[in-house]
Amino acid sequence: MSLNDELSDLLIISLEQAVAAPYCGLLLASAGARVIKVERPEGDFARSYDNSISGKSAIFAWLNRGKESISLNLKNKTDKKIFKNMLKKADVFLSNLTPGSLEKLELDYKQVKSLNPKLIFCEITGYGNSKLAHSKKAYDFLIQAESGLCSVTGTEEYPSKVGISITDLSTGLTAYSAILRGIIQRSKTKKGFSISISMFDVMADWMNMPLLAHRYMGGTPKRNGMKHSFIAPYGTFKCKNNDEILISIQNNREFEVFSKKILKNQTLFKNPKFQDNPNRYKNRNELDEIINSCFLKYTKKELQKKLDSAGIANAFLNNTSDLSDHKLLKNENAIINNEYVSVAALPIKTSSKLSIKVPSIDENGKKLRSEFN
Repeated sequence: MSLNDELSDLLIISLEQAVAAPYCGLLLASAGARVIKVERPEGDFARSYDNSISGKSAIFAWLNRGKESISLNLKNKTDKKIFKNMLKKADVFLSNLTPGSLEKLELDYKQVKSLNPKLIFCEITGYGNSKLAHSKKAYDFLIQAESGLCSVTGTEEYPSKVGISITDLSTGLTAYSAILRGIIQRSKTKKGFSISISMFDVMADWMNMPLLAHRYMGGTPKRNGMKHSFIAPYGTFKCKNNDEILISIQNNREFEVFSKKILKNQTLFKNPKFQDNPNRYKNRNELDEIINSCFLKYTKKELQKKLDSAGIANAFLNNTSDLSDHKLLKNENAIINNEYVSVAALPIKTSSKLSIKVPSIDENGKKLRSEFN
């Protein structure tokens, strides 16, 4: 047995743009749901994020394969009627428009629940639904900064944003899990309801480690680049040919094995300076020197073989090119503009395959207008 189109009976209407809601929609489509992407007449602005596939966006292709597309002007009476007819038949209404947009269009939950009492309404916002929150427009980078994520990312000298749209993706994933919970609840109550997910709330939850350190551990640790804020040894270490390898020792048993089998030191783990993690972290500079002096004798491939054999967690500091050629990377395709785009595969597989076709703007518009007229 395996997962196999378990959401195949569900209709998702997604008034979506950019990344957060489209990623959620992709996950729903991957589970077999029928996802109709509703776009403004000029299309989702993410279609112009890049023009690398014969003028079309590779990033858009990643996020939107397996969906249908209809372009609607929701200020137009006829288009709005079609949209409302969609909602009458839908199981889920997903959206991530700018603050106040649904209210202006009279498509907030208070307005649409009368159309379909069993509708699961999921709205993604930047900061929530308070009056103050509604006045703030939100993008991934801004939420990273506002939530404090940038302050704990980077080197000691310079803060940094995370190099991917982590706020968008984590919010899309949270919305997906909330919708799945909603589907289970609706099967029991036979009633729809509203879910509101704030990008700021999602990132604040993911910030709990430094937040708890600030509140209860004497203050937020300094930025440490590739080092950990309270675990040692942890980080990058020099080896032959000016290469680097990463290791992470999480407990005393691992450190004993590491000392004996890798460092060839039968007593280091008994030294009071290094006998437990708080002391190892306190004396991490001295410990790092001991490790580097050993590692410099080996190439990174020799070290990885030794570390793997000893059961010590390690990794190479790969770049994106290395990832693209990684022997463990699984790929799948999307088709946009009749061209194949190779993307990293979704981590959860189903027995049937997600459609790899990426819709053009309003590609399914004629058919959908007829269906929902």
